Amino acid sequence: MLAVAALFAAAPVQPRAAGAKAHVVQQSHRKSPYVGAISVDASSGRVLFADSADRECYPASCTKLMTARLLLKAVREGRVKPTERIAQSRLAASVEPSKLDLAPGETVSVADAMKALMLKSANDVAIDIAERIGGSVEGFVAMMNAEAKKLGMTRTVFASPNGLPPPKGSKRGFDRSTARDLSLLAAALIREQPEIIQFTRLASATVPGRCGVQVPMQNHNNFLWKRGVKMEGVDGLKTGYIDAGGSSIVLTGTRNGKRAIVVVVGSQTRNEREVAAGRLMDDALDAIAW
Repeated sequence: MLAVAALFAAAPVQPRAAGAKAHVVQQSHRKSPYVGAISVDASSGRVLFADSADRECYPASCTKLMTARLLLKAVREGRVKPTERIAQSRLAASVEPSKLDLAPGETVSVADAMKALMLKSANDVAIDIAERIGGSVEGFVAMMNAEAKKLGMTRTVFASPNGLPPPKGSKRGFDRSTARDLSLLAAALIREQPEIIQFTRLASATVPGRCGVQVPMQNHNNFLWKRGVKMEGVDGLKTGYIDAGGSSIVLTGTRNGKRAIVVVVGSQTRNEREVAAGRLMDDALDAIAW
């Protein structure tokens, strides 16, 4: 606990107007308004709303929540020092954006790695964390799946630390999960590693990038800052998007001291995702905040 403190000292609810669901498009992992959704009381685990919550999705960068969990766990257990700097590998430097874009051999602090992971959704930093903790990406992915099993994420199979689709010609598959499984991951983070909120609640941040040049980052979670979307009390957690899997979000927020978790996966568009998630969060907080 001292290590973590040192690092971070700095009745079912129905959505109001979800409307009739549109037809399923050709890609089975994308749908209007979503492939699956769930809202949960974070303290009790009580499910407030569920719609196709066990249907498979491609979580994309929501996968990084498990990467963050394993990093925070390593810090808490003393396997990674809070003051440590994580090196950029050639493999990490080669991945596609979004990325912090350090040169191979350059380093990032643990705290800045968390900011880059949670705000910028840096794919290269996720690789660096994986190699540092797991010894290799493959070793880390095995740790991710073991942790998912412990959490009861029975329909989840991780294939990467960052949620990127498999490269052409690769035998690796997509990361796969469900809205329900992602809500279990979010609940575990909030319950056991609440320090993650210190990062996911940031609307923006700046961290040193290549050659020490400061890199400004805007959180991809529009509920934290965007006009017309921003919602009072929302403080995390993560968004994700890939073409094959659509737009997803793992959202959490509080009202009157009570916390809810909302997961919406596989929306055709970011707007559909945000409309659905916003309604579900508002309804969930109304249900538990009195």
